[in-house]
Amino acid sequence: MKYRIIPVTHFEQNCSIIWCEHTRNGALIDPGGDAGKLLRIARQQGLHLEKILLTHGHIDHVGAAQAISQKLDIPVIGPHLADAYWLEMLPEEAKLFDFPSMQVLTPNQWLNDGDTVHVGELKLDVIHCPGHTPGHVVFFEPQSRMAFVGDVLFRHSVGRTDFPGGNEQDLLDSILNKLLPLGDDVLFIPGHGETSTFGHERLFNPYLTQPETA
Repeated sequence: MKYRIIPVTHFEQNCSIIWCEHTRNGALIDPGGDAGKLLRIARQQGLHLEKILLTHGHIDHVGAAQAISQKLDIPVIGPHLADAYWLEMLPEEAKLFDFPSMQVLTPNQWLNDGDTVHVGELKLDVIHCPGHTPGHVVFFEPQSRMAFVGDVLFRHSVGRTDFPGGNEQDLLDSILNKLLPLGDDVLFIPGHGETSTFGHERLFNPYLTQPETA
């Protein structure tokens, strides 16, 4: 699997373009804005974008999804249905956070824990990781040992849980019981900031300090 991280909007959210080396088919993960920029980079890479993948429903992660979906006639996949209320609030959120006007977004497919998503010959495992939002999902590509974790986990930090539907204990359970067991070698791409590995965060992330993981 090949990938490129592209920060977008004034939130500097990490949108990832991933693609299959054999087919050159690709997907956008969390296109939070700057649709023109994302499409230009995809063209420069010689990619055929086949779908959009969303980790959760916050506007800084979905802001360009509808525009790109309509322009390319490709489906929007994810997140989990529990985030539907966030996608229904997009028109109000756009005004509040100075984004271009938006309509309510209804994905072509909701995702559940244990689902798989294909991009070319790539297969990504879907892991439901509530806490930051109730419908947050993570995409894990086992061959390359990479995870796209949205706002669940960051380098030396974790996602906020003070938004409607957030839950701190759910977030920690998602990280400790679903993500870290995937292996210390897994490289993860967070929704904001630098990449890291689960092993590094297990040892040095102050939010994950537990007697059993010390």
